[in-house]
Amino acid sequence: MSTPPSLLCAAALVAALAGCATVRQPDLDAWVGAPVEALDTHPLFLTIPMYRTLTDSGVEIRNYVNSQEAQQCFTRVDAHHGDRRYLDHTAFTTCSENRIVCNNLFYVQAGKVIRYAPTGSCFTDDSVRPRVGR
Repeated sequence: MSTPPSLLCAAALVAALAGCATVRQPDLDAWVGAPVEALDTHPLFLTIPMYRTLTDSGVEIRNYVNSQEAQQCFTRVDAHHGDRRYLDHTAFTTCSENRIVCNNLFYVQAGKVIRYAPTGSCFTDDSVRPRVGR
């Protein structure tokens, strides 16, 4: 049996929306020179796990990991036998899971952000910009 059109449309919509997500260079540039306090108090980055690494040259790398599990399931509930169609009471369901991850990498030196490099399935908008003094 083929996939119901409504499920195909929903899957196409999700894929289309994901394709629209972009990382905007002005959002990245807004972080260059921002005080590290802007990261420590940012409403989005306060809510997601952060991992720190320190390089030999003294640059701190902060990875704010924004991730989500995505699951999609399809169920086969009817079948054909010859020219007769009947309801299959032993429905077969198949599912797939994906983890969508954005690693928000911030490079910090001397108390200032020197670079913001989101990696993975990321998008930026005004909500990720620094908010010092708000």
